[in-house]
Amino acid sequence: MTVTGRTNLIAVWALTRAVLLLCVFKVLAVPGPDVTSDVSVIYQGWYEILRTGTFPLDDITWQYPPAAALAVLSPALLPFLGYAAAFFVLACLADALVTGLLLYAGQRPGKRLAGAWVWVAGVPLLGPTAYARYDVMVTAVAVAALLAGARRPRVLGALAAFGALLKVWPVLLLAGTARGHATRAAWTAAGVAGGALVVALCATMPGALAFLTFQRDRGTEVESLGALVFHAARHFGWRGEVLLNYGSVEFVGPYVPLVSTAAMGLTAVAFGWLLVWRVRAGGFRASTPCDAAFAAVLLFTTTSRVISPQYLVWLVGLAAACLVFRGSRMGRPALLVLAATGVTFLEFPVWFSHVVSSDSLGVPLLVARNGLLVAATLLACRRLWQDTVPAAGSRDPNALPAQRAAAAKQLAS
Repeated sequence: MTVTGRTNLIAVWALTRAVLLLCVFKVLAVPGPDVTSDVSVIYQGWYEILRTGTFPLDDITWQYPPAAALAVLSPALLPFLGYAAAFFVLACLADALVTGLLLYAGQRPGKRLAGAWVWVAGVPLLGPTAYARYDVMVTAVAVAALLAGARRPRVLGALAAFGALLKVWPVLLLAGTARGHATRAAWTAAGVAGGALVVALCATMPGALAFLTFQRDRGTEVESLGALVFHAARHFGWRGEVLLNYGSVEFVGPYVPLVSTAAMGLTAVAFGWLLVWRVRAGGFRASTPCDAAFAAVLLFTTTSRVISPQYLVWLVGLAAACLVFRGSRMGRPALLVLAATGVTFLEFPVWFSHVVSSDSLGVPLLVARNGLLVAATLLACRRLWQDTVPAAGSRDPNALPAQRAAAAKQLAS
């Protein structure tokens, strides 16, 4: 990377993040509902409970693994600021950490600047929501894990376990570790680190595992893929309603449990595909852990009963980690995710009222966003399979990458 390229990237980061901070501090107004209320009301309410040494035992909206308490309590690191202000500053620092990691990695041999640019461009596309949830902090842990994993699988495992105890999904970072020593080291470290942290949190704070029961009665969130069924059904007399339920805006009424069950079934199918891929994959390359993590999280995000806007931060971060590697073929899925992130900002918060109303503006927006996610998921899974699963009849599990390298060399000559 040239000095000019690095300077341009840092300048764009500084400019776009200044705008995000102006938005969350309400100097610049953003149409739609106030996205910062989760921090100033919900997070701060949990903070007051957590600082007493217990989890929110009577609050069903607490649906997070126990280490999430660390993110909610983190504004205590900046006691000279108010809770919300401290949280926004820490979110920006987590964003800066991801940028720094991608920038550093992009300067190493065989790496490139594309990953850092995906992150720098992708985060502001989501608008102030990116700084008004703790997902950017979780994504920082995940990106650090993947970038460290190529040389230090134990670090990957330990960070993946910590991330999973922050918000579950980083456990999927373990899906693409290379067979043999790397997998044994990463998975063992994940088990040891995760187990130790769970024991420590359970021993020191009552209710650490209460979140496991708080999610069982959730419905279908209005922005999810399954919700499109009810957005359409409302125009044909479906007698249900939209309610703030379990901390999110969900459909409640006839057939909602059926669609929610179907979504969980689709997630199970996605898990089955991932397991088949893991068994059959033979050609693990430098980019495979990132590519597999990106595809896995896309699968589980797209099929989930809930697709909250902040989930796009995860996908942008994982796409950026993929594109650090020159050998990754996740460029087009990454562009689809960036497009989906921009549309997400339009459907929440800008025109969220239209989404809730299932009107002629809200439904097409949701179809576009979810359609982009489905396309990104299918394309990412297809490319992951093509790049790692040997062709039928090949006896050598490493033949696929060798064949590709030979073909590339021949074309170059």
